[in-house]
Amino acid sequence: MQDLLADFLTEAADLLDDVDIGLVELEQRPHDTGLLNQVFRGFHTVKGGAGFLEATPLVELCHRGENLLDQLRSGALRVTPEIMDVILAATGEVRRMFAEMERGAMPEPAPEALLRALEAAAKGESFDARSLRGTEAGRGQEGTAEVETAAPAKPQPPGQAAGEPDWLGYYRAAFGEPPGLSSATTAPAQEQAQAPRESGAPASKPYRPEMLSPSGGAQGAAAKDSTIRVDTARFDQILNLSGEIGLTKNRLSCLRDTLLGGRRDEAVAETLDAVFSQLDTLVSDLQSAVMMARMQPVGRVFQKYSRLARDLARQLGKDVELIITGGETEVDKTILDELNDPLVHLIRNAVDHGIETMVERRSVGKPARGTVHLSARQTGDSIVVEVSDDGRGMDPEVIRRKAVEKGVIGAEEAAVLDHAHCLQLIFLPGFSTRSEVSDLSGRGVGMDVVKTNIEKLKGQIDIHSSPGMGSRIVISLPLTLAILPVLMLKLLDQPYAIPLSVVREIIPLRQEDIHQVGHGQALSLRGEVLPVFDLAALLGREREQPPSLAVVLAHGERQLVLGVDGFIGQDEVMIKPLEGIHPRGVAGATLSGDGTLVLVLEMKQLLEGVF
Repeated sequence: MQDLLADFLTEAADLLDDVDIGLVELEQRPHDTGLLNQVFRGFHTVKGGAGFLEATPLVELCHRGENLLDQLRSGALRVTPEIMDVILAATGEVRRMFAEMERGAMPEPAPEALLRALEAAAKGESFDARSLRGTEAGRGQEGTAEVETAAPAKPQPPGQAAGEPDWLGYYRAAFGEPPGLSSATTAPAQEQAQAPRESGAPASKPYRPEMLSPSGGAQGAAAKDSTIRVDTARFDQILNLSGEIGLTKNRLSCLRDTLLGGRRDEAVAETLDAVFSQLDTLVSDLQSAVMMARMQPVGRVFQKYSRLARDLARQLGKDVELIITGGETEVDKTILDELNDPLVHLIRNAVDHGIETMVERRSVGKPARGTVHLSARQTGDSIVVEVSDDGRGMDPEVIRRKAVEKGVIGAEEAAVLDHAHCLQLIFLPGFSTRSEVSDLSGRGVGMDVVKTNIEKLKGQIDIHSSPGMGSRIVISLPLTLAILPVLMLKLLDQPYAIPLSVVREIIPLRQEDIHQVGHGQALSLRGEVLPVFDLAALLGREREQPPSLAVVLAHGERQLVLGVDGFIGQDEVMIKPLEGIHPRGVAGATLSGDGTLVLVLEMKQLLEGVF
């Protein structure tokens, strides 16, 4: 039964994702009977699996959702935003029940308010959909009107201001329990949920013992997250390459015996060279095939944001459409998983603070419906993700003023910043305009965290915005973190490596071309003045002769020249962390072909404070 439970939760979670996506699309295409039937079948399948596992509360909830969807299928009811609200609230509650079953507990029944709203909607009676929004799919939310009698006000979740949408609730409804949520954060909500049970309501029943994992539900969730779907064609390719490598190994064994037997003629040397060449090709192909097996399309994750954007817009009384393109773009699963939280934050900010109200948009000649565009594309060995909107945008001058007021930067430093660098101020820790949403749309909140998370993935984030025209946030990430293309270079007879993604070109460096500008050095390259830095100085090493070669690096939207002593070539390496030590500007280490230890440099950290 344990395996059955695990299989059910995996398959049902995928079905529920499809149901959420289908519901959001159905609201845009209410007459699409095929889409409606697809959503209905999803509910029906989940109910069937829950019935087999005797998860009665889940069966009851899905049954009522089926009844409402069946009324839509028959034409007795038509699709309305209010009906979508209650169905989406039901899917959020189903997701909550999945989480409880994964922890090994019988899911608690859905809130009576939600069950009554589903029943009322199916009968064509009035119900209060607003009471079901903004929480964990309505769980524990006190209603009004016909749905529920008055009750004491529910305390705000930690970190949530009064009157602010329940962001945590929206996240849970769309994606489940956030990773790393501390017990301190969830404790108040748990105490609130347990309060009625103390007055006589039944407590949560443990699930059947035979369904529990030996180590508990937490590890079961981790195991689920660690799985990956691989196309059978890719798996077959890996299998075939492994077989060919085995055959090549056998040929090498024969050649070894031949050499040990004393035969060392030209024919043996040629055969050995050919076998090694073949082995090199096979290993390279196998490495590529394994990396491709880790690649996942971003569309599966991106589609979930449609539910998030829709629910936020409904809560805020806005009309917002999330447009997704480039869903077929593939990226390493590790990066895709870590990218989820930053994108949730960016989309939330775009809907909540970027897009104006319908009245505001009409007053400036914009269509009432605002658009948020989420796109992904591959550029070379990087993936570029963009979140843009056609909202109010950001005013660099207001950002400059607010940064000075909050003490993020000094007045003199702020005065010399151009508009592009003013926009970069929103990424600084401590910069916030939440109390002045009308001024800056509140986009500074948490942006430093978003940037930090992106940089942990060896990525970059940039922002472009114009007042009244909207904003565009561009995230550039490597396709994978497992293998890193690098440029191997020499500095004082010591090899170093820098990520190839930041390298633009290699140039000779003549001292007569370098000019002193202020406290630094610069040279003119094709009409552009670029700052010059000696890598030896950045690493705290002394040299007798100035560098004669240089590499042009990209640093955000700017470029710089880095002086070095020589170049070894391009390579693809696997970075290993330096356990126990954390030298500044060093991302890790790798081994060269001859076994030499090579430090892989973190250029952003090295240039911190000097550029």
